[in-house]
Amino acid sequence: MFGVLLAITVLYLAREIFIPLSLALLLGFLLSPLVRHLEHWHVRRSLAVAIVVVSSLVAVGLVGWVVSQQLVDVFNQIPAYKDNIRDKLVALSGRHNSSLNKVKNSVQELRKELSASTLEPPPGASSADTQAKDGPAPSRPLPVPVEVVEPPATVLQAARAIVGPLIVPLGTALVVIVFTAFMLLHQADLRTRLIRLTAPSELNVMTQALDDATERVSKFLLTQFIVNTSFGVLVAAGLYFVGLPNALLWGVLAGLLRFVPYLGTITGGALPLILALAVFPGWKQPLLVFGLFMAIEVVTFNVIEPWAYGARTGISPLAILVAAVFWTTLWGPVGLLLSTPLTVCVVVLGRYVPQLEFLYVLLGDEPAMPPAAHFYQRLLAMDHRDARTVAVDFLKSSGRVELYDGVILPALAMAEEDRHKGALEPGREEFIVQSINEFILEVPQLSEDLAAETGKEQVQPAPRTSHHIVCLAAADQADEIAATMLAQLLEINGHTATCLPVAESRSEHIGSISSESDRPVDIVFISALPPFALLSARTVSKRAHIQYPKAEIVIGLWQFSSDVKRAAERLDKVFTDPVVTSLADAIGHVDPVGAAQDHEPRRDLLMAL
Repeated sequence: MFGVLLAITVLYLAREIFIPLSLALLLGFLLSPLVRHLEHWHVRRSLAVAIVVVSSLVAVGLVGWVVSQQLVDVFNQIPAYKDNIRDKLVALSGRHNSSLNKVKNSVQELRKELSASTLEPPPGASSADTQAKDGPAPSRPLPVPVEVVEPPATVLQAARAIVGPLIVPLGTALVVIVFTAFMLLHQADLRTRLIRLTAPSELNVMTQALDDATERVSKFLLTQFIVNTSFGVLVAAGLYFVGLPNALLWGVLAGLLRFVPYLGTITGGALPLILALAVFPGWKQPLLVFGLFMAIEVVTFNVIEPWAYGARTGISPLAILVAAVFWTTLWGPVGLLLSTPLTVCVVVLGRYVPQLEFLYVLLGDEPAMPPAAHFYQRLLAMDHRDARTVAVDFLKSSGRVELYDGVILPALAMAEEDRHKGALEPGREEFIVQSINEFILEVPQLSEDLAAETGKEQVQPAPRTSHHIVCLAAADQADEIAATMLAQLLEINGHTATCLPVAESRSEHIGSISSESDRPVDIVFISALPPFALLSARTVSKRAHIQYPKAEIVIGLWQFSSDVKRAAERLDKVFTDPVVTSLADAIGHVDPVGAAQDHEPRRDLLMAL
């Protein structure tokens, strides 16, 4: 924390140095692809840098000259629009019919009457009595007006008044140009020195960080430049056809202001709208200007930008807003312009430097928690609605099997770990179990609804052989929930599946299913969440062998993530039955053909006879 505060203090106190340096870095990222393209055409780097820098300066100069000329023309034409401005103000204020103005006029009249009553003499007192009482009014000399006349300014003073305010911006611009040219000319040398200065022993990490930051920022800036330029051209063309004067000026300003987050877009649209209100006598053209700008902005924001940017900047929308406020507070308007590129660099730095990982978590656009952890956290908060939303969103992007294997089972494993540690209250444990059970019952209908929304019918291929399967829970309710999910998936695949409660699964004499059905039991799955249910799974396995001697016994050690080879050696000493570690593997074990059609083939952890 002290290091962060120290860095912020240095950035603020040394802003006169860091602002030109940051602007040069921004321009270097923007112009670097152009230099590389010229180098690909066998142009020397020094000549390529000179061509790019000079061409950029000429382009900026031409745009600045056009903008300044049109801006002067706008100010010269403002007096001609005063009648329209007055009419618009009258129409907007409703001076003739507004009840608010009537109230205001009544208050003003009452205030005048009160002021007059305080100045009038009391009743019965004549002016002569008042004069006799107060005596003759003393005569006072009239004030003499004083006027300060400045001597005419000399040529030197006039030049100083004109050039003085421009010295600081011109000096900053010159420093930025020199820094930019130097960075482009010695880019490889600067990258090498930066790696040696920051982390000479972590060449791989720093190289990846620099390459990632350079690619993200360069691509973002270049794409943003193209999109904003196109936006300005469309705005200028639309305003020209509407008939607004100086359409090119407003198009250029709209494109430039769009580089500023949030405020730039609003300002770029407000300026031509205000001018339209002043120029045109009616309301048709202002409404056309407003509709034109909104249409172009909506299409650009929702269609063009997502398609053009492709790769994300890596920053969350809230982080962009916070970064805009932060950098504006430090460096003023320049900080607002640089906020997004600088924050991209900070996020990339936090991604590769472990000590700064908190920046990547706070500012990055990736989820702060995996879906399973997020789902379990909302259940811990006893927020069934948010937990269901997390699961439904995952179901939309994936499938039923992936939802159970990737979200529900990991959440159950976390709950089991907390319960055995004594960190889970009975009330929360009951809520978690009940919420997951209710959601599992909803999943089949949700899947059908999602398939209907997307227009894709879920056609499950019939298995070659329909099996009669029993699912047993090894130890507790978490194992029973996993067994329920497996039974549901097996029934969807066309098998007959029965899930026994925990009490029956762990009883000395497991309830006979074959006696209740004409078909014998083919496969028995024992559901266990390691590590706490391993011994119970072994006990239930022995009982299942006795109860179902002709059935195949399969152990489901869900979420078992140890090394496969070592786990096989260890489990071989414990179990003499096949072992699967996910629901997808269990379905693949029962129906290899159907699993091969829906999922990539996966091997069991252990297939011991």
